Amino acid sequence: MTGTADPTRTTSTPRPATALRDVIVVGAGPTGLLLAGDLAAAGVPVTLVEKRPHGISNLSRAFAVHARTLEQLDVRGLADELEARGRTVDRIRLFGRLSVRLDTLPSRFNHVLVIPQYEVEEVLERRAAEAGVRFRYEAEVTGVRQGGDMVTVEVRDPRGEDGPEELTAAYVVGADGHRSAVREAIGLPFPGRSVIRSVVLADVRLDEEPEMLLTAGAVGDAFAFLVPFGDGYYRVIGWHRGRDVPDSEPLELDEVREITRLALGRDYGMRDARWMSRFHSDERQAPAYRVGRVFLAGDAAHVHSPAGGQGLNTGLQDAANLGWKLAAVLGGHADSALLDTYQAERHPVGRSVLRSSGGIVRLAMAKYPWTLAFRSVLTMFLNRVGPVRARVIGQVTGIGYKYGSPRGAHRLVGNRVPDVTLRSGRLHEAMRGGRFVLITPRTSASSSPRTSPCSLGLHTAGDRKDRLTVEEWASNRRTTVLVRPDGYVAWAAEDANGPAVEAALTAAVGAR
Repeated sequence: MTGTADPTRTTSTPRPATALRDVIVVGAGPTGLLLAGDLAAAGVPVTLVEKRPHGISNLSRAFAVHARTLEQLDVRGLADELEARGRTVDRIRLFGRLSVRLDTLPSRFNHVLVIPQYEVEEVLERRAAEAGVRFRYEAEVTGVRQGGDMVTVEVRDPRGEDGPEELTAAYVVGADGHRSAVREAIGLPFPGRSVIRSVVLADVRLDEEPEMLLTAGAVGDAFAFLVPFGDGYYRVIGWHRGRDVPDSEPLELDEVREITRLALGRDYGMRDARWMSRFHSDERQAPAYRVGRVFLAGDAAHVHSPAGGQGLNTGLQDAANLGWKLAAVLGGHADSALLDTYQAERHPVGRSVLRSSGGIVRLAMAKYPWTLAFRSVLTMFLNRVGPVRARVIGQVTGIGYKYGSPRGAHRLVGNRVPDVTLRSGRLHEAMRGGRFVLITPRTSASSSPRTSPCSLGLHTAGDRKDRLTVEEWASNRRTTVLVRPDGYVAWAAEDANGPAVEAALTAAVGAR
């Protein structure tokens, strides 16, 4: 299917679900859209349920797409389009002294992409529709029941115009945000607390253009952040320690100006606000990302402060991790135990993001002399100690995370694989379509006969041909590596022989 599809085309004629293979994804934000698109592209029947009317976007607080997320989008053929729509930044300054350089990142995307969340959603929605996702807008989840080999989701029109309806599926994924109806329906707690209250948001025009694309500052009791939409308006995010008021308290532009002047030294001629609001920032994480046949992803599983711009990115990484696993199990290529690895791999990442974003916001909120002194020392330390700075940047951008590996596994197992050059092209291109990629040593006169693709019997992949691509390293490497569809190493070995490779493929990709 090509061209721009209408994502509402099946809304009025819902198709009966096939319980053993269907997946219901709840929430049409970035996380739900990526996951639904991945599943549909893999041939899994997917219904995407969203209580909002079509075309009414969520409040767009996210503007930063980090390197690891751009790599995942590149695997899906979407990164170049988004990069053309947004603007890239390769250096960020925090707390006045800490300069964070991104152009040294070991990634093809050695920058942060500044683009409004709604533009990311637009591209992901188009992809999901073209892949065959069935959209059910204006459908609010009111209950979830599990039994046997299916899950039943009760939905209703939030306007109350239609009675309740039941949808059934093999699995359900709640990607419906921090007030997740799915999480509440399965009785999962969401422990945590509010970190900062009465954060102000405003979309405004500026008479003076800021010197940097991303402008942030924290002075005394005030913090402010400016980022452009690209249409002449800027999003302002600000906070003042002395204005701890309810989210419902009316917000005037003068208050936004005052906070900006305190934090950044001037208000840049702020005017013509088209929208203003308050919100509070929580730090919360569900204790489990899976309960039976129900999964949580994105803000339904974890919420944290916007510091570092990690929210949207962490949710998209959740989706990239879960999608191929659900497709493998539903396609009969993997045991259902594979789904347990979603919790094992993503829950620790969510916990780490809570800590790193919380650390950044606490540094920004520093008030007392000893906390200000600590921030100054830490800033100097990070500026001077490269390995520590690289680790921090790796966490914020997502490229530094590694998944656990079994005892005795090769040291590469669980590591992210960058977009390496292969003999026939780039790794990300070879991964298109949610494929595993087996990378073997090059075939040459000096190659070991038992490690060439021909000797391993890998030129014909049998029934795996739709799930596996076999490639060769562009350089002379002896390591054979099997890359998962989400870009992490599933298996690796030095001087591997045919039986060892076949055993690894059977375990990871499925039998021939």
